[in-house]
Amino acid sequence: MNEIREVIERKAALLETGDAKAILSYYAPGFVEFNLAPPLRQPAESQNPAALETWMANFEAPPRREVTQLEITTDGDVAFATSIDSLSAVPRGADEGFTLWFRVTLGLRRIDGRWLVTHEHESVPFEMDGSFRASTDLTPDPAPAD
Repeated sequence: MNEIREVIERKAALLETGDAKAILSYYAPGFVEFNLAPPLRQPAESQNPAALETWMANFEAPPRREVTQLEITTDGDVAFATSIDSLSAVPRGADEGFTLWFRVTLGLRRIDGRWLVTHEHESVPFEMDGSFRASTDLTPDPAPAD
């Protein structure tokens, strides 16, 4: 599980470098992606670094991503991981930045000896009061004491 943890944490840390090709090297060919931005499912060309580079260009500097509450389950060459992540950034032209907390589920496979992401799903909850407002103001509960 340490190998998988390293893949997930390294992929997140690479975001801050702005190196889209290095980030995408942690994904399997044809991976499935449901991320925070529309549409409901990202197109197959999401493996093209240009899309990630264009998104990162919306910020004064590449965003910072933190992986917390990471839980990993494995069975042979397949793994699932869940985490609560944060994304911190300053949008171009903005006076201040933001931090957004969101849920992440990853499916990984060991392919040619390397753990690669084959499925990524990110989401924020929404208010169930009929407003359908995204709950972007949530923060994780403190981790329970051992």
